[in-house]
Amino acid sequence: MNINFTGRGYELDELTRDYANKKISRLVRFLEEPIEIHIILEREKLRLIAEIHASHRHGVFQATEETEDMRDSIHAVIHKVEKQARRARKKFMDRRRRAQRNAEHQWPVEVLEGSGLTQEGTKRVIKKANLPIKPMTVDEASILLEQSKNEFFVFRDAKTDRVSVLYRRKDENYGLIAPEF
Repeated sequence: MNINFTGRGYELDELTRDYANKKISRLVRFLEEPIEIHIILEREKLRLIAEIHASHRHGVFQATEETEDMRDSIHAVIHKVEKQARRARKKFMDRRRRAQRNAEHQWPVEVLEGSGLTQEGTKRVIKKANLPIKPMTVDEASILLEQSKNEFFVFRDAKTDRVSVLYRRKDENYGLIAPEF
């Protein structure tokens, strides 16, 4: 981690530097190495401005805050960047979890080929399909089955959290296959 301080018309003392370092230690929890933080402290007449640029592996965050006290400016600007970093971290983790969840619910079906695997007159798998399984109620699944051209619909029952299959019967009604454990 690399932290740079720049003072523009503001005399940077050791107490201010320590205060900023202490506040930055909370921010670092949401960033991934390599981290580079640049803090600009500026005085313009009666205004004290703190500006921060934090870059890390997944992007750059920046904010500016202006108050009458430099410590308040530092606190507010680091809080803004921490909020940005927290939001980005949550978005990244949610995207990762969603990808994992979707990968777990894939049903790979492979085409079986080869003369040693089949015997004369037996049936074999000729099509591969990946079905996304989403949690929903039976009513929602029946609506999606009505809209679909397929004869069945695979879903995760929201009440029991088990995989179920809703299918069209020949009498135009629906059948439900639900596992017992």
